[in-house]
Amino acid sequence: MKKFGKGVVKMRIPILIISLLLLIPSVIGIVNTRINYDILSYLPKDIETMKGQDILMDEFNTGAFSICVVEGMDNKGVSALREQIEAVPHVKTVIWYDSIADLSVPMQILPDDMKESFVNGEDTIMAIMYDTSMSSDETMDAVKQIRALADKQCFVSGMSAVVTDIKDICREEMFAYVAIAAVLSCIILALTMDSFLAPVFFLLSIGVAILYNLGSNIVSGEICYITQALAAVLQLGVTMDYSIFLWHSYEENQQRFPDDKKRAMSHAISNTLGSVLSSSTTTVAGFVALCFMTFTLGLDLGVVMAKGVLLGVICCVTILPSMILVFDKPISKTKHKPVIPDLGKIAPFVVKHYKIFVAIFLVALAPALYGYTHTQVYYDLAGTLPKDLLSIQANEKVDETFQMNATHILLFDSKMSQKDVGKMMDEMEDVAGVSKVLGLETVVGPSVPLEMIPEEAKEKFMSDNYQMMMISSKYKIASDEVNNQITELNAILKGYDSQGMLIGEAPCTKDLITITDKDFKVVSVISIVAVFLIILLTFKSISVPVILVAVIEFAIFINMGLPAYTGTVLPFIASVVIGTIQLGATVDYAILMTTRYKKERGRGADKQEAVTIALSTSISSIVGSALSFFAATVGVAFYSRIDMIGSLCTLMSRGAIISMFVAIFILPAMFMVFDKVICATSVHFGPGKEKKAKAEKINAV
Repeated sequence: MKKFGKGVVKMRIPILIISLLLLIPSVIGIVNTRINYDILSYLPKDIETMKGQDILMDEFNTGAFSICVVEGMDNKGVSALREQIEAVPHVKTVIWYDSIADLSVPMQILPDDMKESFVNGEDTIMAIMYDTSMSSDETMDAVKQIRALADKQCFVSGMSAVVTDIKDICREEMFAYVAIAAVLSCIILALTMDSFLAPVFFLLSIGVAILYNLGSNIVSGEICYITQALAAVLQLGVTMDYSIFLWHSYEENQQRFPDDKKRAMSHAISNTLGSVLSSSTTTVAGFVALCFMTFTLGLDLGVVMAKGVLLGVICCVTILPSMILVFDKPISKTKHKPVIPDLGKIAPFVVKHYKIFVAIFLVALAPALYGYTHTQVYYDLAGTLPKDLLSIQANEKVDETFQMNATHILLFDSKMSQKDVGKMMDEMEDVAGVSKVLGLETVVGPSVPLEMIPEEAKEKFMSDNYQMMMISSKYKIASDEVNNQITELNAILKGYDSQGMLIGEAPCTKDLITITDKDFKVVSVISIVAVFLIILLTFKSISVPVILVAVIEFAIFINMGLPAYTGTVLPFIASVVIGTIQLGATVDYAILMTTRYKKERGRGADKQEAVTIALSTSISSIVGSALSFFAATVGVAFYSRIDMIGSLCTLMSRGAIISMFVAIFILPAMFMVFDKVICATSVHFGPGKEKKAKAEKINAV
């Protein structure tokens, strides 16, 4: 490692030049990496709802649909608008009254239930089918063009409209996320460190690593918008420690080699690389655990962030030291005394009163566990978006006017007899919460033979193998009511066609609930086991990983349990990923202190002295690291209009602070209580025979 450090110092100018040149392909990669705004597309491809989406595309050349309400327009105007919408690129067809029957047939003579399928007062409803997938760029462009055709008279609802608005928000806010995180982190570092300019180079180095990471995502072709939104902020938060470690090591080595800064930096690189490789392993393990989710958003986020941590380590020991050496003079001129005083002075107090903190741990454990197991989550991807979005206004308009909160698509055998189709429709219309069933039978009536229906009208609902119906539901997506309704509709469908499928946003969301519930358990176990094994191998101890994981899990219980007491409902993804991220990213605080505790015990110090020294020497690094993680995420939490992103950042920022307090106050207490157990179950964790004999001799004297 010393040779590596010397090599970096010697090649500092070429390193900076190469790092700048590598930004060119990185930016090209970022520009050409597609962003996926459809969360549901990350469901497993082998489940029925996802297979049904493929069948819809193969059989009907339709991958997405929208429900459009037109306000205050006569029939001729609606008909003209329908033709304009059908002319929009990638709109396959628009289903309205005149797409089945001629306008010369007055609506007044139609049966009430048939008329209500299209008209309610001055409002008219039509179904728009696209020949592209729900969140494809082509579909989102089509939604924007449809909105522009009728301006305020046209309300386009559905998931495609929602993802279009999410895309617009993300594009507006993305740069702000990074700017806010960078500015707040810089302020925190300036207060906790002894230089105003050094933090700027920390951010530049990490910024380069972030660009490399985002640019390399072109290999996978696309990433989720949540991954894109969190990647820069999260990478900044979890890799800032490495820059702080390098800076502190550089300052220590400058005292050893006051006249040779290059030598001091080479030793600092060597020391940092050793400590950072071990601490980054737990962080990477936490992100890798996400890759085991069946819901592949975890794989998306896990791969990107694990890659980001590794790139952060590389840039920390190559680009950052090169920057510091090249800009040594201006950095030296901005040196100052840290604004935050030395916090190590509280160590003797914490250790002396360790029994109080053990009692706090025992008292807080039960309510933390209760909150953790009773925190509510939501799965409605649109329900928490800002109310001023066009898609949300359209969803409310559809619900208010036509009692439609969700639209299911029914696919069944095209050879099913009209008699059975009619009976199945009747049964489905009687299911609680079903407001309308729209299909060939609805429009032309059950008495009209299929042979007499024009091909142009028939092909909207029927292919060679499948027939399609649309079922409108009064119930909100992800609610217990709609999930029960889906179960009942599926039971009816399977009674007539065992191969039939019920698809759409609500059925997919029902699958999402089941799948992510299993993923949460799997990811939690894998992340805990992985971190446990890493700590076990690092310290060669059975008891130390138990204590460290237990302490950080306690912090996670508090963080995830608080919403149960504040009445906050979290996005479903939070319950899956936050525990893993918090464990992997903040267990480093505990590892840092444990390393020094082991070192002092090995030198012959008694448990109280060892724990006091470990806490006093670690506390500044722990506080600086936690505050930088907090700063990188808290600003985004308040700024983001997308609740899923805001909630995740809130939990991460709060988790960093809670883990900080737990590491400072609870972990030393655990060392005091379990010192004998730790020494008995660990290799080289305590004084050797010679030191032990010497200590006993001194005590005897």
